[in-house]
Amino acid sequence: QVQLVESGGGLVQAGGSLRLSCAASGRTFRSLTMGWFRQAPGKERDIVARLSWIGSTYYADSVKGRFTISRDNAEKTVYLQMDRLKPEDTAVYYCAAEGNAGRFDYWGQGTQVTVSS
Repeated sequence: QVQLVESGGGLVQAGGSLRLSCAASGRTFRSLTMGWFRQAPGKERDIVARLSWIGSTYYADSVKGRFTISRDNAEKTVYLQMDRLKPEDTAVYYCAAEGNAGRFDYWGQGTQVTVSS
C-alpha cells in the first residue's frame, strides 16, 4: 500500500508559478513510478507528467517546457514545478503511484490549482 498526500495548490495569476508536492508513505518510494494528473470541471482526468523510478520522464504536450516533475527519494516526495501558468491549467491536480501491474493504483486526495487571467 502507498499513501499519498498532495500540497501546494492555490490561486495564482496567469504567468505565475506554483510548486506542488506529494509526500508518499508505505512502499519503498525509490522503486515507484510517480505521476501527476489533473481534472478540470466537466472533463476527464488526464496525465500531466510521469517520472519513472529510473528517471525517465513524460510530459503532456500542453505542459512541455512549462512544467517539471522531479523527486527526492530521501524525502519520499515528488514535485511538480509549474511555470508560466495559463488559465487553462486550472484543475484539481492529483499525485499517483504505479502499482505492480503498471497501472496508477494509488492516488492522493487532490489539490486545487486556479489560474486567473
